[in-house]
Amino acid sequence: MDRMSACISDVAGWMMFNRLQLNTAKTEALWCASSRQQYLIPSAPLRVCTDDVKPGKYVCDLGIYIPSDMSMNTRVSRTVFSCFTSLRHIRSIRRFVSKPVLLSLVTAMVLLSRLDYGSVTLNGTTKRLMDRLQSVLNAVARLVSNGRKYDRVSPLLRDLHWLRVPERIKFRLVILVFRCRNQTATEYLAV
Repeated sequence: MDRMSACISDVAGWMMFNRLQLNTAKTEALWCASSRQQYLIPSAPLRVCTDDVKPGKYVCDLGIYIPSDMSMNTRVSRTVFSCFTSLRHIRSIRRFVSKPVLLSLVTAMVLLSRLDYGSVTLNGTTKRLMDRLQSVLNAVARLVSNGRKYDRVSPLLRDLHWLRVPERIKFRLVILVFRCRNQTATEYLAV
């Protein structure tokens, strides 16, 4: 714990040197441990400068929920919920728009903004979590193709030229690595 105190005091010194002030209303702390060792996580607040920061069970950074056990259950649950909520809204106007407009709507409101956003953080998660995300993609494919609930999804995905969720994640990760290696990624990644 002495190392942690030294690190926090270094951060506090850096903040004072750069005339920054800690906003405790927006600051979150997270202790990470496996699900079996969650009981070892301290619940006492961290003292940074003159402020106390209480550790939470998860943190939200750029809309991505990261739990202390790194299981990504919270993130997947929130993603699936928000995707199906958007799909219900889109389904209610489906008969009033053309197929290209419907495809643009689900791409913008479900696929890119929710399902694919931050999906690289889900690389290596369990098959159960991937299956939950795949159910969203299956529902989107059926909605766009006007398929029924029990229709096979593979032909629909092939017709739409969409990858399955694990392949989508790997594709995004490969693109990110490619851009980093070729110095076309943002500056802080391409170093």
